[in-house]
Amino acid sequence: MTKQNNKLTEVSQSQDKGKKSLIVGGLLVIIIASTPILFYTYESFPNSTVWETYFFTLETNFPSWINFAYYLIGKSIPLLLLLIWFFTCKHWWHWIILVPIAMYSFQIWGVLNESNGMDEVELIYVIPLMMVLVPFVYLIRAKLFSKVRGNDLAAFEAELGQNRTLWQQIIDLFR
Repeated sequence: MTKQNNKLTEVSQSQDKGKKSLIVGGLLVIIIASTPILFYTYESFPNSTVWETYFFTLETNFPSWINFAYYLIGKSIPLLLLLIWFFTCKHWWHWIILVPIAMYSFQIWGVLNESNGMDEVELIYVIPLMMVLVPFVYLIRAKLFSKVRGNDLAAFEAELGQNRTLWQQIIDLFR
């Protein structure tokens, strides 16, 4: 009797996980499908530097609020899609997606600060992240391929010690 109750509990738990997965997947599909509509919401902003309503008055350094919204939404939509991709990707290389996520984040920061040199200095902030992430991801790749091929660490070091031309090194990156 206990085994039967355990099986029923396991079945109901897997059904609950399946329902949650469908709900989360459905929300993600709706968000991704609505991105073209979300992108064109910038057209609902005023075409002046001052935005006046009954509740507030805002001023921008951009030529108009519509320009501000265009730049902000133009950076936010790809960031949203990259974040969805990062959190739903099951591949070993998904950590490298953090590089464009960081780039778009710094660009949004530049838009919100209303900087005049937009999209110019973000590379300075992204390079340190790339210096950590790219070797880290390549090390993960090397370890995974080492296990898949059955190579041990000595054979891996011997392969690294071989003198190869630049073209041979490039070919080895993609094998």
